[in-house]
Amino acid sequence: MSSSISQAAGKITTHVLQRMKNNHEKIAVLTAYDYSMAKLLELAGVEVILVGDSAANIMAGYKTTLPITLDHMIYHATSVVAAVEKALVVVDLPFGTYQGNSKEALHSAIRIMKESGADAVKLEGGKEILESIDRILTAGIPVMGHLGLTPQSINKFGTYTVRAQDPIEADRLLHDALLLEKAGCFAIVLEKIPALLAKQVSETVKIPIIGIGAGGAVDGQVLVLHDMLGITQQFSPRYLRRYHDLSTEITQAVQHYIKDVKTRNFPNDNEQY
Repeated sequence: MSSSISQAAGKITTHVLQRMKNNHEKIAVLTAYDYSMAKLLELAGVEVILVGDSAANIMAGYKTTLPITLDHMIYHATSVVAAVEKALVVVDLPFGTYQGNSKEALHSAIRIMKESGADAVKLEGGKEILESIDRILTAGIPVMGHLGLTPQSINKFGTYTVRAQDPIEADRLLHDALLLEKAGCFAIVLEKIPALLAKQVSETVKIPIIGIGAGGAVDGQVLVLHDMLGITQQFSPRYLRRYHDLSTEITQAVQHYIKDVKTRNFPNDNEQY
């Protein structure tokens, strides 16, 4: 159920999310990539909709998030924004649109905001992308950070295993979180890191911390919608709770339809003009 603060808000903003953290109210985040699903998330009362670059996997079938383009992300974001009135819509800047070039980062973020009407952008990384974050923020564009497992860096890591398990990497992650907060990020996603470390980060920084595979002591949770609904079945990490088995239900419904067509049961007399 939505928190009292989010229920009372006319529109979820970064300020509302900060109030929720201050009031110890959890923040519910899910991904969406199209109008129909976003409409359902809005109806259900989710506070934040993330137009994630996971669209590369979910919508296009790529093995990693790297191939998706800025034009693709703007298309998905525009579809989501058209369905949403209350939820905060955050859009991932895709790989290659902000790393190492702060001017390109600003240009990419401006395109997303102007062409899709989204509320904020999300970037993966810490100290190494601070210049890009600073430049985007100077344009008045809200930025969400992302630390821990950063899928756009999969070729660097070589694995999707839990990050920041050793003390050196854990210290670096906490330092990066403080840098992102100081830079002006309104929230940070922590992906696939030890729960105790995530708890420490959430207690150390003042901005909301959203976890995915980061335990329950953070300020909110995010899951990929298609994973959570059981539409996709190939991906089963420990942190994923499936709330439905739509893969089976949809397959059975389609099989039922095929059978009705083949046996001339559909359409019946009441389903034609």
